[in-house]
Amino acid sequence: MSKKDKKIINVVYSTNPNFKFETENTDEDETKDPLNQDLRIFLDRLGGGKVVTRITGFVGKTGDIEALGKLLKQKCGGGGTVKDRNILIQ
Repeated sequence: MSKKDKKIINVVYSTNPNFKFETENTDEDETKDPLNQDLRIFLDRLGGGKVVTRITGFVGKTGDIEALGKLLKQKCGGGGTVKDRNILIQ
């Protein structure tokens, strides 16, 4: 199986000669200006009753959201992670 075939999703088998495969969208959006971002901040309780701050709504490249997460962790003096396009700060 080639790398191209691994990106094909939701297909088991098709006999239709005109069938078009769905592929994963690997294109990332350009990072918006900080003033144009629509970020939402939530306080959530995770397993064990720990409270974390969850920041959602970031539009941009993966490297940019990871850099923002790192900056926020430093400024808040806590730990955290970037997971599923959400920034979690402990």
